[in-house]
Amino acid sequence: MSIPFIGPEALAAGRLTPGQLRWRYASAHPRVYLPKGAGRTLDASTMAAWLWTGRRGIIAGRAAAALHGALWIDDDAPIELITEHGRRRPGIIVREERIRPDEICRIGDFSVTTPPRTALDLARFLPLDAAVAHLDALAIATGVDAGQALELAARYRGLRGIRSARTALDLMDAGRQSPRETWLRLLLIDAGYRRPRTQIRVTDGFNEVFLDMGYDDVKVGLDYEGKHHATDRPRVVHDIGRNELIEREGWIDIRVVVEHSRAFILHRVREAFARRGGSPFSTPGS
Repeated sequence: MSIPFIGPEALAAGRLTPGQLRWRYASAHPRVYLPKGAGRTLDASTMAAWLWTGRRGIIAGRAAAALHGALWIDDDAPIELITEHGRRRPGIIVREERIRPDEICRIGDFSVTTPPRTALDLARFLPLDAAVAHLDALAIATGVDAGQALELAARYRGLRGIRSARTALDLMDAGRQSPRETWLRLLLIDAGYRRPRTQIRVTDGFNEVFLDMGYDDVKVGLDYEGKHHATDRPRVVHDIGRNELIEREGWIDIRVVVEHSRAFILHRVREAFARRGGSPFSTPGS
């Protein structure tokens, strides 16, 4: 038995003896067991938490986003459940929330919040930067948008966290490809710069590439480059041609790496705008 299971059920069905349960398995939650030494994964933690509720809990938050296909969710993220409160358990967040049947869907054996309800809860309960990163990932995976989440919010008067949710949902963008791109986009917005557009197509009529984000009117773009840009040889070769195309089409492409400080990045953007005779604070045409 390699996945979480309810111990008394396994004993009653004859799948294990009491000795096997005691020596081979460890308790994850009351009555819920995992193989000893098993690595913690988000999937296993989700299953274990759901079993702990007697299979009645509704999977919500980050675990729900992962079940909908969103990426970049840590294995050690707490499992959020909408169910009746019981005794607190490490790694589980229980919310006694109002929820309507059309805000619940089935994924495998689980009852899971729908993408719009998942987005609303992520926006309500997580710190802003984390909320936006997870909202971006959920939007990429499901196509959910801010309007759908806010429609649900209108159902519940006095909904907890709605002010924070509106701010996070307003910043939601399905155009980013990694959490660090979300971080870079929010860095610009937090500095008071106008909001960049994401996934900008640059083409010479024959070939095309995409900038992570930027400002079309002044042709200033930004790309976040992970470590693979320097260590993946085919990527290095590809980037040479990519960068030449971007330059030929008149773009200033600001490439950002993890070592760059916030101040340095913002300085480079201001400098690029100055070269174009503009300011990142002003709207086009002003």
